[in-house]
Parts: sequence; structure tokens; C-alpha cells
Amino acid sequence: MARRQETARGSMPLKELLISKESTAMASFGVRDLDTMMRFAPRRYVVPAPLRSLHEVNRGEEVSAVVSVVSLRDRAMRSRHGFILEVAVSDGVEEIVLTFFLTKQHQLQWHRGRLPVGARIIVHGTVGFDDYRQALQITHPAYEPVEDTEEGRAWAQRPRPVYPLRQNIAQATMRSATEKGLEFAGSLSRPVPDEVIARRALPPLEEAARLVHTPLTVEDTRHGMAHLRYEEAFILQAIFAQRRGQDERTPAPVLAAEGPLQGLFDARLPFTLTDGQCAIGTRIEERIGNSHPTSVLLQGDVGSGKTVVALRAMLRAVDSGHQAALLAPTEVLAEQHHRTLLTLLGDLARAGQLDGHEAATRVRLLTGSQRTAGRRETLLDVTSGQAGIVVGTHALLTESVEFASLGLVVIDEQHRFGVDHRRRLRTKGPAGQSPHVIVMTATPIPRTAALATVGDLDVLSLRESPGLRAGVTSFVVHEKLPKWEQRMWQRAAEEITAGRQVFVVCARIDEDDAADDAPAPPELDENGNEKPPTLEPARGVTQTAQRLAERPELAGARIGILHGRLTGEEKQEVMAQMVRGEIDLLVSTTVIEVGVDVPNASTMIVLDAERFGVSQLHQLRGRVGRGEHAGIAFFDTTAEVGAEHSQHLRRIAEAVDGFALAELDLRRRGAGDLVGEEQSGLQRTLKHLDVMRDARVIEQAREDAFAVVAADPDLAAHPALAGAIADRLRDADPDVERS
Repeated sequence: MARRQETARGSMPLKELLISKESTAMASFGVRDLDTMMRFAPRRYVVPAPLRSLHEVNRGEEVSAVVSVVSLRDRAMRSRHGFILEVAVSDGVEEIVLTFFLTKQHQLQWHRGRLPVGARIIVHGTVGFDDYRQALQITHPAYEPVEDTEEGRAWAQRPRPVYPLRQNIAQATMRSATEKGLEFAGSLSRPVPDEVIARRALPPLEEAARLVHTPLTVEDTRHGMAHLRYEEAFILQAIFAQRRGQDERTPAPVLAAEGPLQGLFDARLPFTLTDGQCAIGTRIEERIGNSHPTSVLLQGDVGSGKTVVALRAMLRAVDSGHQAALLAPTEVLAEQHHRTLLTLLGDLARAGQLDGHEAATRVRLLTGSQRTAGRRETLLDVTSGQAGIVVGTHALLTESVEFASLGLVVIDEQHRFGVDHRRRLRTKGPAGQSPHVIVMTATPIPRTAALATVGDLDVLSLRESPGLRAGVTSFVVHEKLPKWEQRMWQRAAEEITAGRQVFVVCARIDEDDAADDAPAPPELDENGNEKPPTLEPARGVTQTAQRLAERPELAGARIGILHGRLTGEEKQEVMAQMVRGEIDLLVSTTVIEVGVDVPNASTMIVLDAERFGVSQLHQLRGRVGRGEHAGIAFFDTTAEVGAEHSQHLRRIAEAVDGFALAELDLRRRGAGDLVGEEQSGLQRTLKHLDVMRDARVIEQAREDAFAVVAADPDLAAHPALAGAIADRLRDADPDVERS
């Protein structure tokens, strides 16, 4: 009963505790109850300058000094309405004048009332110079009464919290509100059990709130924030622990059969699986062999062999009497996956045909542009179960697609699919069962990197390449340095002369179509304000192809174009010409980002690279260096050398691992909603935690939260934790996928 009363008091509306302007100020940030306000941490702290004697100070220095008021005089301003108040103060050795420029009479009276002659105050401010009096002064200093004792001076030198502000809200209002809330801090709800707090040597919540909002030292702020960070991690991990428990109670098809398809496929592979592929394949088999659904992220750069690993898992699903679906973000990629699977499987994919193997299955393709007859035939095979493997785009998600027994879903390039897309596939399992999910990516989105860090996503990484990929080296080219740009095109020409091919990617199709423009991300100054644009408009495919045809370095090069306005047949023909070697240089939009395999292509040039995301740039450079020839990627930019866009591109060029890039993107864009559906966004879910900095805290919270939930799955003995979880999930879907 006592604990319920605590929780109720902690959720007390602020209107019952604060005056109107204070509760209104907090409400502008969505803070409407005591629990939330005590966890509404300052964005930073202002630490006063060290105490100094006035005879030691110089112009331009920050100073704190304990002084007594010697005299006051005020006068009307000559050039504008208002008053000048001059307060002479002394520290017993030296005098200095505090100067205030005031517009209202009541402001003048307010300062006079706080600064009577003889008052003992501490002053904080920047020392300036009065040209008229030829003397030092401090203009508009901060000040407050001080007891001339050791404790009084320590209190006066405490760090001042600085809260975020909205228009017409004063910092003093925010500080006053939180200080009043501290009077009731003992009634805050405590989601983390007391024994856990004690074991982790954290200050109790009431003490932590005081250390955060009214610290005496900088170290106090660290101790207070340590509790809030741990609490946030603990609640998040408790959510994940409950979801894991729910997974274990949710039925899923058991994909445990040993053959025959997977064994026949392994025997026919024209290459030997790497140790990494074998090890990860075994771990996937263990997971999909369970009777509850698994969610696995299979991470590996282009060419690392993810598709073969996923295909072996799909064959295991078919061997177990179920179906597998491979979901791709574009028709180009879906068609390539379909061709790849047919090639790899050979007669194992030709069930019902004269040259099909007796154990064969059917591999069907389903896309939005498929003709009616072909679509009808595919749907019939999917519904009847004749198609053991189905490859498709978003068309697989429609209600008209009914699987006979979907046991496994493989999702390629997960950054192209929203959470809702993946959840819809989850509902297509047989008889209330949820299919297993494997997500493949070379560049995890920031949200996925964060989830992998906090531990709610099983990550399997392929670190080695099974083929003869020569790899890619990336460079940033600044057009503000003309010789760099010239050398880039010379290098492209050298590759063409050597018999290889070049991709050039643009951010838009046509420069004359303003609606098609891809805006550059804004640059921010040190205060977070957007700077004026410093980049030139993005170039288009059409005009770029014309300009390149006129460059002397590329004389004689066969140039093609590819973009989204071409028909499906036109796109296929262009890519076929590229594969046959009939095009030397292809100017394209990002339609080649995924699904294009031209082993002879060795050079990727991305124009206006600052307009592309981290994942896009990594995918684009993965289009080259896929064969025996080393690849070169040029990130071309109109940004100034050393500008933020330039530095960001350099960091991408230097990072080669998908998770390293995701962490780079995570720091730049934020983690997104870790329990909801948003895939990115500036720390929407995390208020205090930094998933990189606080990895150790997250690990400890995971250990503690999983133990608490394991002992009490329904949290009957932990109502405050159950309430905190409900609050966190209030605006999120509790059934949201993890990746």
C-alpha cells in the first residue's frame, strides 16, 4: 500500500505543486508530473569562476568575488528610455562598480531592494572597462546574498543548472520549479529495486534528484546523473526482457530438418564455405530450430556471403515442410535475388519440370509490376505451398498474398523497410505461429546499431569474404580544388582504357526539375542554428552525361544513363548493356544502390556526395571492386575543404565496416525510438543514456533487469517498474520488431 501511495504522489500533477508560470514552463516540454520533472535533467551546468581578490582581476576575465555593497547611485539614460544603476562594492582591499542598464522603474527598485549598503554578496561576471570613468566594472553580474563562512562560500560557488528554454521562459523559472519539486522527492516512484541500487553503489533516487538539480560540486552532478542513466537503462532492459519472455511463449515453426535440399545444395556449391559462413550457419540453425521465433541481424559487407548463408537457412525451412520468403526493397534487387537463387540451386529449383531434381522445390518471384498471368500463377504456388521459396518486394506484404506455411522471412537491406512492413510479414505465419526472421544488411541503420549495443538484437557478423573481391578504396574529392577533380576524371579514363567500367551517381534526374532536387543537409553553427547554404545545387543525370561527353579525358567513352523515369524494360536493357561491356561509363541515380552486380566495374564516382546518407554511400561504393580488379570510390563534393560536410565524408571514406558506419551515423543522427517504430531521430527514446559512452552501464542494467523479470515475469512485486514500462510504451507499439 505504501508503495502505491508513493507512485501516486510521484505522478502528482505539477499544477498542484507549482505556481502557474512554473507549471506552464514545464508543460511546454511535456513535463506535467513530479516524476517526470525530477528526471528532467539540465542540459548543462554553469560553474562559477574561482573566487578572486578584486586587486588581482584584469579586463576580460571571468571573476567570482565575495564583496560588500559600499554605495548605490542611479540616473536616467541620456540617449534612450531607462536607468543606469551603479553599485560600488568592495572586498576590503579593492573596489569595483557593478553596472546595470534597466528599462523599467520596477527593475531598478528590485535591484535596490536586494543591494542595500552593507549587504554581503557574491558576484559572478566578466570584468569590463568604463571608458568614461577609466575604471574597471562588471556589467549585469549575477549575484546573491552569501554567508561569509566556508559552507556559505561553497554554496555560492555551486554549479548552476541550465535547463532548455522555450520562448518567454526564464531560466530562474525552471530552477524555481525543480527546487520546489525537491521538497517532494521522497515520494517519487522508484522503478529500480532498492537492493539493485545499493548493489550498484548508486545514490538513492531522492538524493540523486538533489544532486542533479541543486549540486554543490561538479562531482555531485556526475553521481546524480549516474542514477538517472542506470534507471533509464534498467527500464529499457526490462522491456527487452519481457519481450524475450514473450518470444519464448510465442509458437514458431521448428525448422530442424537435416535434408535433403540443404545437403544437396552444399554438395553442389562451386566454392568452399568459409569458416565464418559455417559457424554463423550453425548458429542460425540453432535459433530457427527452436519452437519460438528468433530475430537475427546478419551483418556483412557486400561480397561477404550473406546470401548463401540465408539461402541455406531457407532450404532448411523447406526441408522442414515450410516456406521461406526473401523480401527485397526494389524490383531490380528482387529480380537479381531470384536469378541468383535459380543459378545457385539449378535443378533443385525446378520442381515439376522434366529436368528438375526429385527433391526440388519452386522458387517464385512476386513484384508489383508483374503481369497478371504470371502473378496469378505465382500466387497459386505460394498459397498451395508448391513454391518453397518466394522472392519479392513490398508486394509480398499485401493481404492477397497467403502463404501455405511461412516458416522463415529473410529481409535484405533492412534500412529500406519500416517496422510496420516487417511486422506484417510476421502475421503471415501458419496457424497463429510467428515465422523466424533474418535481417541482412551491410550498413545497419542507427537504431539497429543502438539496439545491438543495448542487447535486444542478436547480431551475427560475417567478417571474411569467400570470393576474390579485390575491395574498394575511398577518397573525398573537393571541387574547390580543381586539380583534384581533374585527376578524378583522369583516373576514371585510365580505368576505361584498361577495359574496365565506371559508375557516376547523381542526386537528381534533371537539373531543370526543381521538385526533383535533393536538398543538402543543413550545416549548424556552434549554437545549433542553421547556417546559410554553402553548397551548389545538385547535378542531374541528364546534364551530367552531356558534360562528361564533352570532357577531353573521356573522349570516345561510351556513356549510358539510368534513372527511375525509365520503364522497367529500359532499365533492364541498360543494365544488360553494362553487364555485356557495351557501356563504359553509366550515369545513374541511386537506382543502382542495391541489386547491381557488374564485376568489371572498378570505379564509382558519387557527385554531390554530401546529399547522400551514410548507408547509401556505403552501398554505392560496394557496387565496384566486386571482381578481380580493385575498386575506387570518389565522394565528390562542392563543400569547402575542412567544412562539416567535408569532414563527415572523410569519416565515411575511412570507415569500412558496416557497424562502424552505423555508429558514425548514430552519433550524427541519434538512436531513434528504441521501443517504437522510428528508425532514427535525435535520441527520441534516450533522454540520459548514450549507447556508446554508457555501454558498461547498459550491460549491468541488462544483467539486473533480466534477473528481476525472470524471477517475476509479470512484475507483480514491482509495480513502480511496471508503471515505468507502461509509461515508456504509452506511445509505442509493444509488439514492434527489434530491427
